[in-house]
Amino acid sequence: MKLVMAGMDLETEVELSPVAKAEAAAVFSPYSSPSTALLLQRRVVAWAKETGSPVTVRVRVGDRGFALHKDPVASKCGYFSEALLESGDVELPASFPGGCEAFELIALFCYGDAVALDPFNVAAVRCAAEFLDVGGLGARCDLYINQVVLQSWDDALIVLQRCQPLLPVAEELLIVSRCVESLAFMACMEILDPEQRRDQPGAVGARPLVGRRWDAELVKELAARDLWIKDLIALPFEFFERIVRALRRQGMKEKYVSPVVLFYANKWVLSKKTHKFWATTDEEAVDGETDANRRAAAIMEGVIALLPAEAAAVAASGAIPVAFYFALLSRSLTLELSDQSQTKLREQVASNLQFARVDDLPLPEQETGRSIADSREVRAVESVVLNHASVQRKGAEAVAELWDRYLLQFASDPKLRPERLSELIGVIPAGDRKNHNHLYEAINTYLVEHRGLSGDEKATLCGHLDCRKLSHEACIQAVQNDRMPLRLIVQALFVQQLHTHRAFTECSDSFRCMHSGELVPGAGAYTPSPGCPAAIPTSQPLSSSSPYDAPPRDAKLRARDDASDYETASFRIQALEQEIISLKQTLQRHNTLKGSARRDGGGNKEPSFRVATDANAPAAIKRRATVSGSCIGSMRWGSQRRCASRILRVFARLAVFGRGRSRGKQSKC
Repeated sequence: MKLVMAGMDLETEVELSPVAKAEAAAVFSPYSSPSTALLLQRRVVAWAKETGSPVTVRVRVGDRGFALHKDPVASKCGYFSEALLESGDVELPASFPGGCEAFELIALFCYGDAVALDPFNVAAVRCAAEFLDVGGLGARCDLYINQVVLQSWDDALIVLQRCQPLLPVAEELLIVSRCVESLAFMACMEILDPEQRRDQPGAVGARPLVGRRWDAELVKELAARDLWIKDLIALPFEFFERIVRALRRQGMKEKYVSPVVLFYANKWVLSKKTHKFWATTDEEAVDGETDANRRAAAIMEGVIALLPAEAAAVAASGAIPVAFYFALLSRSLTLELSDQSQTKLREQVASNLQFARVDDLPLPEQETGRSIADSREVRAVESVVLNHASVQRKGAEAVAELWDRYLLQFASDPKLRPERLSELIGVIPAGDRKNHNHLYEAINTYLVEHRGLSGDEKATLCGHLDCRKLSHEACIQAVQNDRMPLRLIVQALFVQQLHTHRAFTECSDSFRCMHSGELVPGAGAYTPSPGCPAAIPTSQPLSSSSPYDAPPRDAKLRARDDASDYETASFRIQALEQEIISLKQTLQRHNTLKGSARRDGGGNKEPSFRVATDANAPAAIKRRATVSGSCIGSMRWGSQRRCASRILRVFARLAVFGRGRSRGKQSKC
């Protein structure tokens, strides 16, 4: 389309822009608004007809050109009043905010037309008006922002998103800060809305994630339940960070702020879909994978900075599950984070270690050519546990049990070296382990998968075990386990003997306390014997009218039955002691006979049984016949197993019998 301007010596052609040509057909449609570019060109033609002035100014904005009149432009724009003194051709710099769309609206304003402001263009028009020094238009934009945009959640979000390409001008004009404060205020009002019952603990947050494995899809569903959270996590990080700080500054509780940070990290850092989208859609990047990691690393460092300082208190309250910290730790291994961010993240993971479950700790997802214990995931958890142990935090016993369970996860790895396993076991100080059951399971699993270990290697691994910290069932299993070294089996037998002796003592004390007390007639007080523990309280004297002066007949029968039970228990204990003594004598005779056969093996002399039978043998022979504490080691393996089985059966019966009677004793006392 060509327009011939009247009053000009030469014909000047004013061409419509491509956008105007494309939308020219839709100008008269009732469902679409007129194009700004088309309106501007019509206004230029109308001005030329009315005033007869030629088009003497050519403005270049990006790749588009505009033919305008000098008088309206120079009278309202301070920028053009100075630029047109030198030449009629003006090219705006690349830093001009708003681009062609904003310039079209400002040109219409210069020609006297009303500018239609909306949330999509008000930020660009305000920044462009400030750049071109257009009087009156900037104040009109500020009024629209204050009275319209900041009163609506959706409008404030739109303006804030439109400010990203307008930085830093939008920041200098306080458009960003006003929108951030308004959004933070409206978010606080959303939380405190009584109709939504947001003030209840756990109404908004990640509490459903506590005690579960990290699931990015579940976190995404939780974030979608609250629309204001869904809107905030869609913002660029520079705006999201400012809103989070504004929420804390305006008094929102941490149990509501921290989940918002979690949801944002899940969307932009932990989500595999987002990473894949960045890696495949960025056409300008030379390496899409590297660029995606770089963008994720930048966001992750900001997220780590936004995490609350009191991580343990927040995790204990359920605002942020412990699995989130370990998910960040696992993701950080594939990103290049700064040393400061890595240190802060690992300190926060270490402070939450006592609340973690074994499923939260990361393991390599794919098999590699090296051992799992040498992977970056295991080494990262190892450094966190060392950090926890170095500062002596609370929950050392829970962390020790967690670490032993973690070792059990990859103890069956065929590539795991025994010295590496011993090194991992030593990460936890010996005093922090109050129970060695899980450590025993890990070592036993390793011995099952590595049957070719030498005796020294087995002894080194089992040297970390303390049979005194094994449960009764684990101790019995250790004695019967032929993969364990003989030294550990003997230690387990000794511990079982101590348990049995303790059960005898408790049962004997119970029996003695029950039968040695005397009920003084007339006083009504129970007087314990000198051998009975002083912790048993004496009964208070009762009044003469008390119904308990004369015990009922069924109570007397129960007392008689209890006395009979304790007499039976005493006889049974004596029988078991005699059985143990008989077993020891059998071991002594076996050792004596074996020693005599070894001494007489060089000649053809017949073996002598005088050592075992003659009571008048010399003292020297008796001393040689004495059985040492290591008599089991001198027996054959088959004999050892048979003797150990007999001892175990005796000990098991004694332990079970002792426990039952001790409980009965305590209740009776």
